[in-house]
Amino acid sequence: MGIVIKNALAVLPQGTEDVIKETSIYIEKDRITAIGDAPGGFVQDKVIDGRDKLVIPGLINCHTHSYMSFMRNVADDLSFMDWLFGSIDPIEQQMTDEDAYWSANLAIIEMMKSGTTCFNDMQMNIHQTTRAVKESGMRAVICRGLVGSGNDEAGQMRLRQAYEERDAAKDCDRLTFRLGPHAPYTCDEEFLKIVAAEARKEKMGIHTHLSESVSEVRQIQEKYGCTPIALAEKCGIFDVPAIVAHCAQATEEDIDILKRKKVSVVTNPASNMKLGNGFAPISKMLEKGVNVCLGTDSAASNNSLNMFHELNLLALIHKGTGKTPQCISAKEGFRIATINGARALGLEQEIGSIEIGKKADLAVLDLNVPSFTPRNNLLAGLAYSANGSEVDTVIIDGRVTMEGRRILTVDEALVYRKIQEIITRMELDKRQY
Repeated sequence: MGIVIKNALAVLPQGTEDVIKETSIYIEKDRITAIGDAPGGFVQDKVIDGRDKLVIPGLINCHTHSYMSFMRNVADDLSFMDWLFGSIDPIEQQMTDEDAYWSANLAIIEMMKSGTTCFNDMQMNIHQTTRAVKESGMRAVICRGLVGSGNDEAGQMRLRQAYEERDAAKDCDRLTFRLGPHAPYTCDEEFLKIVAAEARKEKMGIHTHLSESVSEVRQIQEKYGCTPIALAEKCGIFDVPAIVAHCAQATEEDIDILKRKKVSVVTNPASNMKLGNGFAPISKMLEKGVNVCLGTDSAASNNSLNMFHELNLLALIHKGTGKTPQCISAKEGFRIATINGARALGLEQEIGSIEIGKKADLAVLDLNVPSFTPRNNLLAGLAYSANGSEVDTVIIDGRVTMEGRRILTVDEALVYRKIQEIITRMELDKRQY
């Protein structure tokens, strides 16, 4: 199918920065085949009027847990360990595979409606998120969350599930897979070494949580005599392409490790603030050349999967904590939310920017809205005034998945009804905090 987005403003890469130009974007099958003039032999099947629109590369949510979306607003204002083990874990024990499937659909709806076209997910119920991704047309990197102690059967079972899910999804090129050791307080040293060895053998990347809270750092220091990041290096977790979520308590020495091992760090500002875990030293990471990308974490801790909200926080928090308005510009923040995320996922040749030959993963924003009026500096607007509701149309893998803010690939009303059934069954709507 040939799609042209005609006469739109678009965020285009120019060297190490992005610029906004008026142009037309031509899509054939799943890829961008021309920018500006139509390519030879182009057959026009669909025209999207780009007047008063801004086309951006789809945002990339580099850390979330889609299965937790039905837990939104059920465990708030709690300390991190109380939140995780006192509230969330008991809910997870009641979950069914169908619960995870409908929750993943809810997450995909929310992300798509706010311009996200790819997400990096850690989940528990194999085949459910992949099923939702396949049906919705979304793009995702999937990690089966791994917990284990030594060479115990439970940890080995989870590894087998990770491979089973990967092998069952080979028919969908919008899905890729990594191994997901949860964290050093749920995976002991021996199990982390086992996962690292498996990742090397299977040529898979790793996605994990590290140095998220003060209590985690204290616990690992007392048990192993080092920081969680240093432990991960010792265990070989960074010997394959690694994505580490949070790093809110990373030290200078930790940052040096991350840089040396070429680890990508996913910062999750809203979740880290809400759980009282502090602010990751992102400015220092950027100064040292660490690849920083952006994520929302789950709707259970955020309580949103809106990457525009996260981008806004990213661009503001570090100005305030660093006491300098030059810290993380709007342009830099936007790249963190797009091409840096693609780089972290090993997909920078495919997504993350609007370029000829790349996958057609795009979001089209309406500019006739208060948040973009007046149109003084649209790149600044993306970071400081946009809220996600401006997203009108979404294209993923060359397929229009949302148009006129109507999701074309998922039955929204059915998803909302199923989510309500889940929380009624679990009586989550009756919980008080």
